[in-house]
Amino acid sequence: MDRRAFVTDFLGSAAGVALGSGNAVGTAHIAELREGLRSLLALDNTYGGNAICSLAVRHLKRIRRIINTGTYPDTIGRQLHRLAGETAVHCAWLYYDAEDQDTARRYYGEALTAATMLRDDQLEVLVLALLSLQASHEGRPRDGYDLARAARQRATGFDSPLLLSLIAGRESRALAMMGDASAAGKRLSGAMKLLERSNLGRPAPEWAAFHGHAELDYAQGFLYSEAGRHKAAVPFLRAAVAHQSHRYGRNQALYRLYLSHSLVQAGEIDEGSAEAMDSLEHLDEVESGRVTRELHNIRALLGRADAVSARNAAEGLTEYMRTRGEAEWPG
Repeated sequence: MDRRAFVTDFLGSAAGVALGSGNAVGTAHIAELREGLRSLLALDNTYGGNAICSLAVRHLKRIRRIINTGTYPDTIGRQLHRLAGETAVHCAWLYYDAEDQDTARRYYGEALTAATMLRDDQLEVLVLALLSLQASHEGRPRDGYDLARAARQRATGFDSPLLLSLIAGRESRALAMMGDASAAGKRLSGAMKLLERSNLGRPAPEWAAFHGHAELDYAQGFLYSEAGRHKAAVPFLRAAVAHQSHRYGRNQALYRLYLSHSLVQAGEIDEGSAEAMDSLEHLDEVESGRVTRELHNIRALLGRADAVSARNAAEGLTEYMRTRGEAEWPG
């Protein structure tokens, strides 16, 4: 997907929706607004959150304006409010990926309010699952575990093995960060079994479509890394890179950097240095605060390694980030 072409098309279609916002709102408006959100999701998966935040916020403002100025029956009104909640979730996710966690929390709160008002369990599960990820990312694994467990309790009735597998993966991540490797391994094993049954039960929500073997390979690698078993983590991170679809460019970039990090930690400094440099060719179109943070992490790790290959790679990463204006990391 060409980003500039998408932005042009997206803004053009959005203007069309806005023209009808003061009149009767019908299913055509809902379909167009939902397609706009779907396109934003695809763009985020490919390029990352930083460059898309403003587009998502504008889309949310557009939906709010239609809610407040349009004329519609209750059935359409409920769909509009749900779309506003889903778009608020996506705004939160994009700011999370851009490493603006305070703004992300604000939009998550707005989405959770919409879920409560609508008594929409699916929307609530989505928010709780993402809040769990944010909590673990911020170093609050106990909160991450409690939020994932709450999401699982609400999702059980949906009979979607893939959704339950995704949530179990979030629980495993939090447990690993809490130092409970045994419980983390059990939850991850459960997530893998659920994934194998994903063709049974009800289909997963559209937002969970990314979940698959690549994410669970990464989760297994993460579990070993948290336990300090970096050599054991490497093959799983390699598998995560290999299994990741090219549709998810941002995740592919992250997994390559995580692999480089584990290789260096495992003592495979030359290979880790080469992997770090090879990852740069996958980053040109990615604008993600999480990717930038990991670039700084691996550069710092390489800078501390006593090897020519590591020093050369650290210098190469520094030069690359300087050309992108990312040589210094504020966080």
